[in-house]
Amino acid sequence: MAGVNGEKLKRLRAWVQNYEWGRSGAEAEVARLLALNTGAEIEPNKPYAEFWMGTHESGPNVLVEEEGEEEEEKEQQDVGLKEWIEKNPKVLGHKVLEKWGSDLPFLFKVLSVGKALSIQAHPDKELAKELHKMKPNLYKDANHKPEMALAITEFRALCGFITLQELKEVLEDVPEIVELVGTASAKQVMEIDERCGDTADKAKTALRSVFTQLMSASKEMTTKAISKLKSRLLLQSQLRSLTEKEELVLQLEKQYPGDIGVLSAFFFNYVKLKPGEALYLAANEPHAYLSGDCVECMATSDNVVRAGVTPKHRDIQTLCSMLTYNQGYPEILSGLALSPYITRYLPPFDEFEVDRCILPKGSSVVFPAIPGPSIFLAFVGEGKMKTGCWEGIVTEGDVVFEPANTELVITATTSELQLYRAGINSRFFHGQ
Repeated sequence: MAGVNGEKLKRLRAWVQNYEWGRSGAEAEVARLLALNTGAEIEPNKPYAEFWMGTHESGPNVLVEEEGEEEEEKEQQDVGLKEWIEKNPKVLGHKVLEKWGSDLPFLFKVLSVGKALSIQAHPDKELAKELHKMKPNLYKDANHKPEMALAITEFRALCGFITLQELKEVLEDVPEIVELVGTASAKQVMEIDERCGDTADKAKTALRSVFTQLMSASKEMTTKAISKLKSRLLLQSQLRSLTEKEELVLQLEKQYPGDIGVLSAFFFNYVKLKPGEALYLAANEPHAYLSGDCVECMATSDNVVRAGVTPKHRDIQTLCSMLTYNQGYPEILSGLALSPYITRYLPPFDEFEVDRCILPKGSSVVFPAIPGPSIFLAFVGEGKMKTGCWEGIVTEGDVVFEPANTELVITATTSELQLYRAGINSRFFHGQ
């Protein structure tokens, strides 16, 4: 699989994480991709959560040599992608090497979400270094983790804090929250006059105070408040239609009974992405994925600070102190059409961009040579990949690493070929 710069395209054996929130067995896109990519058997009752493509040590990819490669190359079947890049750093391109060293700056994933992930945020670089130094067993690297989720199916998430007006409504309509945060804190929010000039600062301060008190409530008080909330909503559901957020809160309570995350969901925007829409998350912004399948890309990190709807370690103090407390609905990306077949999603982060490519049978598309590396995932269908002096078949489940400065032509040979590509954000190369 040779590129025009003499380097080869490399097929990769991906890695799967079986976190308990994943979808079970054959329901999960992740399980389907795993079986296609590695030949592994799908276990019907096992959760399949994340399909990892990249070099992170928590889920490293391995090179798969092509049939007919020279014997000495065959002997290196289990060479890790990270190790191979370190030995062949020019595959990254000089600008990428200069900025990030001899490693991929992005981690590419597919997620199959069966039940809510924890309410979490990812630290910025400064905090990541500090947390890694203090608690290396919990925070495994010193990098930040901005990320983007691109919906494959309808994808639901909680993301960012609601507006001041919506927060006031929550405090009026959900007495169980006021019980936990105290009337003085609730009053502080209610008395903010949105017509005054310094509203934003006051709102942030009041929101931080209310949210921190809510998340810090004792287990006993939380359990009692959630039990009251559940009884009240079930009673009211016989008299009126519950709101979407109220229905969500009841679902979360079933998944994580007595968890403070159930109540904190009222504080966040409820986002529903249609297939082909994307959501990006900067450092220090709270979020929780709820259900659906998505393609996800992020800076190469696995740092997560959790505070609710999770059986994992919670670091409530760190989470509450690190958040920006920005309010308002997040930006939804619908992508930029590069051609009739390729849509590009450009978040405001240097480390990555994602392309979604849907090719009808017989159609071809050119991915021009760029100064950085790419990873391609064949998601559905089959096609041909062609570089300057090589041609080969790509079929669903294949993951391919493309070195910098390689032009690639892809042609669909089945009724539809669906591909995703992750690469360095093109704005980084154009200096915008």
